[in-house]
Amino acid sequence: MAPPGGSGGELHPRTGRLVSLSACGRIARRQQPGQEFNHGLVLSREPLRDGRVFTVRIDRKVNSWSGSIEIGVTALDPSVLDFPSSATGLKGGSWVVSGCSVLRDGRSVLEEYGQDLDQLGEGDRVGVERTVAGELRLWVNGRDCGVAATGLPTRVWAVVDLYGKCTQITVLPPEPGFSPPTPISTPPLEPSARPETFPNSLESHNGEDFASMELSEVVSNAILSAYNGGLLNVNLSSPPAGEGLGSSSAATSPILTSNDALLFHEKCGTLIKLSNNNKTAERRRPLDEFNNGVVMTNRPLRDNEMFEIRIDKLVDKWSGSIEIGVTTHNPNSLEYPATMTNLQSGTIMMSGCGILTNGKGTRREYCEFSLDELQEGDHIGLTRKSNSALHFFINGIDQGVATPLTPPVVYGVVDLYGMAVKVTIVHNNNHSDRLRRNNAILRALSPEGALRRAAPAAQAEPERLLFHPNCGQKAAITHEGRTALRPHATDDFNHGVVLSSRALRDGEVFQVRIDKMVDKWAGSIEIGVTTHNPAYLQLPSTMTNLRSGTWMMTGNGVMHNGTTILDEYGHNLDRLKAGDTVGVVRREDGTLHFFVNGMTQGPAAWNVPPGVYAVVDLYGQAAQATIVDDVGEGRAGGAPWAGGSDLRFHQLHGSNAVITNGGRTALRHNCRSEFNDAIVISNRALRDGELFEIVIQKMVDRWSGSIEAGVTAIRPEDLEFPNTMTDIDYDTWMLSGTAIMQDGNTMRNNYGCDLDALGTGARIGMMRTAKGDLHYFINGQDQGAACSGLPPGKEVYAVVDLYGQCVQVSITNATGPMDNSLATSNTATEKSFPLHSPVTGVAHRFHSTCGKNVTLEEDGTRAVRVAGYAHGLVFSTKELKTEEVFEVELDEKWAGSLRLGLTTLAPGEMGPGAGGGPGLPPSLPELRTKTTWMVSSCEVRRDGQLQRMNYGRNLERLGVGSRVGVRRGADDTMHILVDGEDMGPAATGIAKNVWAVLDLYGPVRSVSIVSSTRLEEPEGTQPPSPSSDTGSEGEEDDDEGEEHVAIMPTVLEFLENHGKNILLSNGNRTATRVASYNQGIVVINQPLVCLLPQVRIDCLNRQWTSSLVLGVITCPPERLNFPASACALKRAAWLLRGHGVFHNGLKICEKFGPNLDTCPEGTILGLRLDSSGGLHLHVNGMDQGVAVPDVSQPCHVLVDLYGHCEQVSGKGGGSAWETGCLRKGEVCCALSTPSGIKESVCWGPPPAASPLKTCEYHALCSRFQELLLLPEDYFMPPPKRSLCYCESCRKLRGDEAHRRRGEPPREYALPFGWCRFNLRYVWSRVMCLLYCSLGRAGWACGPCRGCPDPALFTGTASILSCRPLKGEPRVGFEEPGENCAPPREEQPPPVLLSPSLQYAGAETLASKVQFRDPKSQRTHQAQVAFQVCVRPGSYTPGPPSAALREPPDPHFSPAELEWVTKEKGATLLYALLVRVE
Repeated sequence: MAPPGGSGGELHPRTGRLVSLSACGRIARRQQPGQEFNHGLVLSREPLRDGRVFTVRIDRKVNSWSGSIEIGVTALDPSVLDFPSSATGLKGGSWVVSGCSVLRDGRSVLEEYGQDLDQLGEGDRVGVERTVAGELRLWVNGRDCGVAATGLPTRVWAVVDLYGKCTQITVLPPEPGFSPPTPISTPPLEPSARPETFPNSLESHNGEDFASMELSEVVSNAILSAYNGGLLNVNLSSPPAGEGLGSSSAATSPILTSNDALLFHEKCGTLIKLSNNNKTAERRRPLDEFNNGVVMTNRPLRDNEMFEIRIDKLVDKWSGSIEIGVTTHNPNSLEYPATMTNLQSGTIMMSGCGILTNGKGTRREYCEFSLDELQEGDHIGLTRKSNSALHFFINGIDQGVATPLTPPVVYGVVDLYGMAVKVTIVHNNNHSDRLRRNNAILRALSPEGALRRAAPAAQAEPERLLFHPNCGQKAAITHEGRTALRPHATDDFNHGVVLSSRALRDGEVFQVRIDKMVDKWAGSIEIGVTTHNPAYLQLPSTMTNLRSGTWMMTGNGVMHNGTTILDEYGHNLDRLKAGDTVGVVRREDGTLHFFVNGMTQGPAAWNVPPGVYAVVDLYGQAAQATIVDDVGEGRAGGAPWAGGSDLRFHQLHGSNAVITNGGRTALRHNCRSEFNDAIVISNRALRDGELFEIVIQKMVDRWSGSIEAGVTAIRPEDLEFPNTMTDIDYDTWMLSGTAIMQDGNTMRNNYGCDLDALGTGARIGMMRTAKGDLHYFINGQDQGAACSGLPPGKEVYAVVDLYGQCVQVSITNATGPMDNSLATSNTATEKSFPLHSPVTGVAHRFHSTCGKNVTLEEDGTRAVRVAGYAHGLVFSTKELKTEEVFEVELDEKWAGSLRLGLTTLAPGEMGPGAGGGPGLPPSLPELRTKTTWMVSSCEVRRDGQLQRMNYGRNLERLGVGSRVGVRRGADDTMHILVDGEDMGPAATGIAKNVWAVLDLYGPVRSVSIVSSTRLEEPEGTQPPSPSSDTGSEGEEDDDEGEEHVAIMPTVLEFLENHGKNILLSNGNRTATRVASYNQGIVVINQPLVCLLPQVRIDCLNRQWTSSLVLGVITCPPERLNFPASACALKRAAWLLRGHGVFHNGLKICEKFGPNLDTCPEGTILGLRLDSSGGLHLHVNGMDQGVAVPDVSQPCHVLVDLYGHCEQVSGKGGGSAWETGCLRKGEVCCALSTPSGIKESVCWGPPPAASPLKTCEYHALCSRFQELLLLPEDYFMPPPKRSLCYCESCRKLRGDEAHRRRGEPPREYALPFGWCRFNLRYVWSRVMCLLYCSLGRAGWACGPCRGCPDPALFTGTASILSCRPLKGEPRVGFEEPGENCAPPREEQPPPVLLSPSLQYAGAETLASKVQFRDPKSQRTHQAQVAFQVCVRPGSYTPGPPSAALREPPDPHFSPAELEWVTKEKGATLLYALLVRVE
């Protein structure tokens, strides 16, 4: 019986959250042992008595996890302790024995101590004792393991962690402690000294029972002991003469003991750099050298000793990777080879997935894992067993026997070869990151974990809330279940229902953040709960239509089963913005509460049953939401999530700051009376290339100044928080407003962003690169390097000062590692800037054998299904090579899915009617004569049989312009690419000889090839791609006799010789500056003759000053060494820069033409030589005159992408330069119809003094157009966006009242008195679909009254609104079944048009509506109409059908004043017309 007063024979009732106690507190058991590996901490009920051993017995272990029992003492009182997830998380005076290591406050202080606790089995006993001298001793099965630590406090409690494999223990009665029978003469760090004599028997020796040891272990340890003492020096592997261990090695070998920590030997490969007390090895110059990276251990390995390393860094340049093994060679005497596989004696290495002995392969397929496929953070280990067998371990998993006979004296060796750059020795007994990582992997793979995922709600649920993959028709789940979105939010407003992946626990808050909104629809996000399981629920279009078991908050009301139960409940959800959060919780009393931005709105419903699922309806304006959860640090450390970050705000902060939401949110309380003392700092140091991003959630308008952000090298524990962070005068870098401050002093003004100008919802990020540069990010956009010189080897913490107007911020999901392009170097890599981008007509062709309803166009690069809904199969002309991508772009697709894949069927074997055969089947799933793999929607099929579901992005949700590709990988896998993003392997075991196959089925009507790989054919055969932009005027008459300027008819490219910061893509037709502001010179490959090559400015970066420089050089550019900027060219160079003209670096003319530094994106620039050698500049087609009178020939056009200008390409947005004829003062563009047939429309450039800048009528019409709430993407961008036809504007331009156009030509009136807003072609097609189908033809022009139903122009509804009522069934194209005929289409209503806007704009036809001008607050009347293109011959002229108050337009015959068309696809919307009175 234990003595009273601190017997230590019972456990404290307060325990880790998964522990249950029984037998009066003497038995502890960890619950859910197959699902959880930690949260099993228990402490003794009373402090330990000196000299008494607190002993426990291991009752039960499982094999699911790594690691086992941990035991120790702590000075923390268990009655007030906040229990961490494991014993290694205890701080404040805690000593824990974990495996063979002793840890103090979580840090290792003694390694290789005592007996390995991980090797103990059920029934073994382990105890701890605090001696009178304040020492900690470990006892295993009644045997003292020696002193583990000294200097313990007088009052400590025993600690036991039921970790990993250990799931149950029993506390045994305390035992008296005792000392060993002989005095301890060795230091406590070396409990096992070398024996003085070699044992000659198996009898007891010095109190140790040798009979319990294996003979081989005794012999090996004796040999090892003699070797370390310098008594023995032999090579047991019998290497060839001259390669063995020399006798001189004893003199150079240090005297090592078997208990020395395992480190890397100081002698190593020529490129190796050791650090971290020789625990870390790194290969220098990893991008230049791939070998000479051999390192060895500082001593031989003991039997059963684990030698384990962690891969810290890889590069993606070389083939091959790390190799690991053992060797008998002493590192002191070894001449290190370039790679260990070159060593021909005494060496066993694992390379790839095989085993090499003395450089020769002995086992080709040793294990399933390949070392070449391991990633950063993976672990590799090896051990020589006592039976001489060598085992390798990958991430803690034993790969089995590699070789049965291993010499007894071997060193560990690592070859940092190829991709492997940096490794660190991991002592496998300290239960650090490897165990946490490995246990998380094992939890996902364990049978218990699989059962848990499939178990009903009554069983244990997974910790983290995710969205269920079963979601609404128009919704998608991304970011590993964390984010839900409507990809086409501007096309549809409902079918966006998503549910949680599991039922909510009582009191568990389900909270989402609104990431993205659109301004097209009314209504917004709705949130609530439902009793329906998402796995079996047929999701409605909106959750308020569900009539059972559902509670929803919509707007500011609450609905139950579709019926409103509370009208005015809380904050109106329809008024939320991006960045706001909404949440819901069911409490234990059955009440339902909602939260808005963390504030509870009070009880919304009562008697809500348990086990409800959270539900979010991305309705109306809400387009994307992400789950925001609160997860404890212990959980995050125990099993890290793949997509999350452990960055939080530290618990230490300024006096006015408050940390909430699990460390993710920081706010300043008393924000209207306090403006400072609210500094918050990250909980850990930032890694190189790691982004720390926050979003501003709340601001007040009381103070001046706002948020300040930066980094500091001061640890949070050492920081005395000042009033503001700019008061710190050391190791701190801050951005305040636009000023960069270091240690409180301004070092730079006018940085690229102004923090004081940011508002609610803005995101701010900061990141330190590996070079020591500090970058800021605003709303995801890199603002460039703010400062440099941050100490690269010093830890820096993110710091935020909630100053002035800024009250609340939260850490975003973007926080975490970023692309290595910023983390390592400014040099562009292939990953960050792909070398190939899709180019129409330069890669593949469709095979002439195709479905009977398919027509091939544009030299076989475009396939169109011209009839029916099936028989649309098309094939690639050739077999796909390994890693070759066959990619198409969707041209016409109203709904439904494109099907594509790979087939072993050669296209010529089964053409329609070929050989009397049945021909091609109607659809791809029926193609089964040869093996075919296909992807349809998100399903993968082989020969029509379903192989996989939920693969990649749903192809049904792709829109016009989306790109889809298929690739056969080198590993015999099929990959699908969507918009250039690889969706991963869809199928395996793909045959060698396969063709790409596509099915233009149902709603998918046409596709065009855009593959980026070149064909082996002359470039002259490549067809040019027409532009799809609509001209802003579109109505200029063709004037004869003017001077013609030919555009270069050949395909132009940029030369491969260019500035070092230039990346060419798009077949060398697009140039991008990928770093810095200079080194961006490119030259066109062909000499400039009397032609007009043109480039378009695609992208500007306002971070820099100045912009593009354009000119010519007369020296051969192929071998020219380009300077940093074109202005540094001092020979044979004429340049146009800003307003000036320069020759060889000297300005020769000022104020020539427009200022090139102010050219906006989309500006088209060209150079031309006239017959006398004069150099002309063309801007948007306008000749600016002669810049240089006499230029030497031949010359080449040079473009310097300097400052603002980051990307240029050929006119047309990345396709080939346009071919055709250009007149002075005109720019040629093409108005493309859906079939690709186009009509040239020339528009004149605006005059120098544009009346639109000062026209009040145009401004008034523009304000009314903005009130219509039409998406901006519907309209052309400036300067082609609008044209005013008021009295002053039309007279200033000299417009005629009437024009003629079409075949045959028909006359129509210009919209005098109206303002015209030009529509994009793509959006014109969408809008036309609102009222009629779209066909294919050439077009003539004429205004119309816009819509068959004049009521659309009245009231406050959008004129283009087609939104059905909530709950109505979806109206649209439904894909028919394979054996069903397409449904009969309804006849379109007649469309009435008129060549006279005086008639079409009459009040009886175009109703007037009243609106209040938001600027002047005056009331006006407005009318709207559409200008359309109508196909010739599709309409019938006739007399007016409407009764008019005034006589019709006398310019037109009354018999032809009204045109009527009922033909499908006869009209195309061209412009929106607005008239305001």
